[in-house]
Amino acid sequence: MKFSMIYEAQIAETHREAEQQVFREMVEQCVQLDRSGFDGVWCVEHHGLTQYSHMSAPETFLAFVAGQTKRLEIGHGVVCLPPAMNHPIKVAERVAMLDILSNGRVNFGVGKGGSQQEAGAFGYQLAELQPLIDESMYLIPRLFTEEVVEHDGRYIRFPARPVHPKPLQQPHPRMYMACTRWEAVVTAGSRGLGALVMGFGGPDEIKTKSDAYRKAFAERKPEDQVGFRPTEHLSALCPAIVLRDRDKARRIGLRGQRFFAEALSHWYQGGPKPEVDDMSPEEHLAALDKVREHKFAKLGEDKIAYNPQAYGYLDDINDAYGTPEDCIRYVERLFEAGADEIMFLSQMGTVPHEAIMETIELIGSEVIPHFRGKKLRVAAAE
Repeated sequence: MKFSMIYEAQIAETHREAEQQVFREMVEQCVQLDRSGFDGVWCVEHHGLTQYSHMSAPETFLAFVAGQTKRLEIGHGVVCLPPAMNHPIKVAERVAMLDILSNGRVNFGVGKGGSQQEAGAFGYQLAELQPLIDESMYLIPRLFTEEVVEHDGRYIRFPARPVHPKPLQQPHPRMYMACTRWEAVVTAGSRGLGALVMGFGGPDEIKTKSDAYRKAFAERKPEDQVGFRPTEHLSALCPAIVLRDRDKARRIGLRGQRFFAEALSHWYQGGPKPEVDDMSPEEHLAALDKVREHKFAKLGEDKIAYNPQAYGYLDDINDAYGTPEDCIRYVERLFEAGADEIMFLSQMGTVPHEAIMETIELIGSEVIPHFRGKKLRVAAAE
């Protein structure tokens, strides 16, 4: 069982000082993650998505965090692989350098980005990107391991060149794939990659995706393997605000989740900009009902229905907003559904730094110790 925190670098106020403060706070939070017994940190990569995500250079942020921590695993969740955005040679060089300087703490996730807003900035059509991503995905492990690489692919070409440095981990860091679509978990399994399940469907969805992922992993073909280090590992997203005061935790958590949902709807569907006003938990739920009227939010290519069944965190008994005991009950369900790792999400737009720090401290002192040593129960795929 592993526990991590994932960061989007969301901000409610868009002026420079607020943006700078958010990054300083996230570094402080990551240092506390290291002290509190968390296993790792993950950072997304997005471009041009004001408020929703300002994490445009995760390689820089993660390198800084690696220098401030001792044991925390450093995770790209994920590097976007369109070549004009991140050329495979540069990706291999950056990841290897970070792996060396962090003493082998890097986890390397890959993906394509989530919106035409981002793809278009680099001259691409989002719907046409997957073949480019696949070519880069299969190429980068060669750059990690071969002394000289020449590549003449359909989308990527370069003459024979050595690539330096090589990563500390042998043969290379563990590789993962962002999974915002159900089909993506099958692809990740069939390619021998870890699955970063970014959806919000709760334990029932994790169970379905875990079963599909385990089956695909077990039945994968050698020629489909990406890289040289098969990794069977499913990480499940878990929005969480954990405080001593349950009502306060629910108000802050639902307000943050509302911001997340509205920002998502704005950039992925053309909805209005997110609201930042504070209300009671009931009022936040009512505001989320307005977002539900669109029927779907689109995260990558995954349509996520806005209802309590699909958006499990909105249900009073089906989320990790509350006390440590509330969090334990929900995390237990995620593990039983097949998760190998819980990726807590607390840094959501309107959530104050102090609430995130208390969340980290309480998860570290009460939630993580509850699970350490327990055997993971994964239902066998049918």
